[in-house]
Amino acid sequence: MGTAATDDAGDGTRALIFALLALACGHMLSTLLRTIPAISLDLMAADFHIEPQALASLTSVYPFAFAAAQIPVGAAMDRFGVRLVSLSLLAGTIVGAIASGLATGPESFAVGQLLLGVATSGMLMCPMTLAAKQLSAARFGLWSGAILSIGNIGMLLSSSPLAFVVDHYGWRAGFWIAGLGGIVVALAVFALVPNQPAEHKDHSSPLSQMIEVLRLGLSRPLRGLIALALVSLATSLVLRGLWAGPWLMQVKGLSRVEAGNQLGAFTLAMIAGPLCMGMIDRRLSRRRELVAGTHLAAALLVTLMALGAPHYAVSVLFGVAVMPPQYDLVLFVLIGLATSAQPLLFGMSRQLVDAQTAGKALAAINLAFFLGAALMQSTTGAVAAFAGLPAVLLFMAAMLLFGTLIFLTYTSSRS
Repeated sequence: MGTAATDDAGDGTRALIFALLALACGHMLSTLLRTIPAISLDLMAADFHIEPQALASLTSVYPFAFAAAQIPVGAAMDRFGVRLVSLSLLAGTIVGAIASGLATGPESFAVGQLLLGVATSGMLMCPMTLAAKQLSAARFGLWSGAILSIGNIGMLLSSSPLAFVVDHYGWRAGFWIAGLGGIVVALAVFALVPNQPAEHKDHSSPLSQMIEVLRLGLSRPLRGLIALALVSLATSLVLRGLWAGPWLMQVKGLSRVEAGNQLGAFTLAMIAGPLCMGMIDRRLSRRRELVAGTHLAAALLVTLMALGAPHYAVSVLFGVAVMPPQYDLVLFVLIGLATSAQPLLFGMSRQLVDAQTAGKALAAINLAFFLGAALMQSTTGAVAAFAGLPAVLLFMAAMLLFGTLIFLTYTSSRS
């Protein structure tokens, strides 16, 4: 009897692991699609007969749609269950990838990006929600890190492998491959994710839920965290997903594949970073200082990268025309590690509010992360058109510094 029960428990654990892995692959697909422009922006802009900077601003449709859909998709998961929502989102992702790959101009590309933004908005929430419902708090902490790491593999795929594909088959091939990946992941979700009954926890409208989350996010306890969340993930995502490729190819003269190799190293740092920050956080038990210190370091590192451009301070200091690409490689790895303290903002938000509003506080932080990425992406496109790529990096560094100072102002040392 005991052996049968143990076997059943083991089978249940294995089934849950396979279900989480299938859903996490959806998040991997999301990060791949989000970062395709970093390695192919120049070719896409030439095809559409517009400036790369204008196309960069246009790609912000994706993160704006992604942010706007966060709360409605979360409500749908409560009402209809993770499996149905995940399959619906994957169907939308396949359609969005096809639409982006078939785009003939900026308008049709924007439609594809809008579809992808909405469809991929729940790819992280789906495995997180299933894990939160099925696992203990300790195991959830382990799996939440694993889900994020699996998801960031998508950015590895959009570095050197995507650069090779784009060089040989064109930028549209990236979207065809993502569409095929969507079909494979949908089949895995259909086969492996259980069809659990929906919980019907909250019957209020998505609009009223959005208003409540915004109200909580603007409240004094969370104001500092929201300010930092708006610029933290935005810096790493927009740098990795949009500007790092053009910076390495246009300013540093690297080939597409060479740039992809550097972006791969950047991504590896972003995968390893959250695990390292989690261990440091447990040892130090000084979360506020760790979050602030790493973001100030990231602002300095991005500034140093900008100043390595031709005729800027670091290049002049070392007496070279431009700092070599190896300089950027080291900085990319360090930036990837420094910005990996952002998940600690989730933990801080749970310390600052009561249990009844913890879920909405997490939603507010999550919304700020992705809304900030959308705002940063659209704003930096305008900065690039007006003042060039070094100015984009300096702008991002200034926003990181500003967000960190607001964070320090509104958070107490007890957090």
